[in-house]
Amino acid sequence: MRIGIITFPGSLDDVDAARAVRLAGAEPVVLWHADHDLKGVDAVVLPGGFSYGDYLRAGAIAARAPLMQDVVDRARQGMPVLGICNGFQVLCEAGLLPGALTRNSHLHFRNRDQRLRIERADTAWTSAYGTGQEIVVPVKNGEGRYVAAPAELERLEGEGRVAVRYVGGNPNGSLRDIAGVTSEDGRVVGLMPHPEHAVEDLTGPSTDGLGFFTSVLKAVVSA
Repeated sequence: MRIGIITFPGSLDDVDAARAVRLAGAEPVVLWHADHDLKGVDAVVLPGGFSYGDYLRAGAIAARAPLMQDVVDRARQGMPVLGICNGFQVLCEAGLLPGALTRNSHLHFRNRDQRLRIERADTAWTSAYGTGQEIVVPVKNGEGRYVAAPAELERLEGEGRVAVRYVGGNPNGSLRDIAGVTSEDGRVVGLMPHPEHAVEDLTGPSTDGLGFFTSVLKAVVSA
């Protein structure tokens, strides 16, 4: 199974995401933002970083990169896509996920190990977990506050599209403690915390993040 990792100018967690994919048992495939070639991958990860220096708005320029046009088309056909941190911002800017990520409410960059609760265990990227399961994954963001209009928040809650929620303290002021959301079909997930930094005991606070990457293998096989 081949999972593409998109690199934008300013990406800094693409190598970490590729390692997580490899540890999960898949083949990571390097994808360049300026190409129009997904290289036949089965799924795509948009990694963390500061694409285009986060000028204009975080993720706004990257969302209009040539390769993102192909990602949007394939995602709407059911290809699994995971956006991590800056990748989550890109997915919102590209219209694949609702809401937006804004400056942290306390106006500081936050970097810490964070407890999370899995709210949806039936998406393409969370099926390795149980509903209500708590995990520990690092967060590191300055513009990680998830916001949406009140009616949109009610719709997300009503449709069960909050995939992951912060517990034990909200690191950035995200409305309703939302750490990640999913598309209507559960194939696209955006996540502000960094599961790729919690895949090995040697380097992370846990190996809890690996489940995001093993989940998609099952999703692709069963599609």
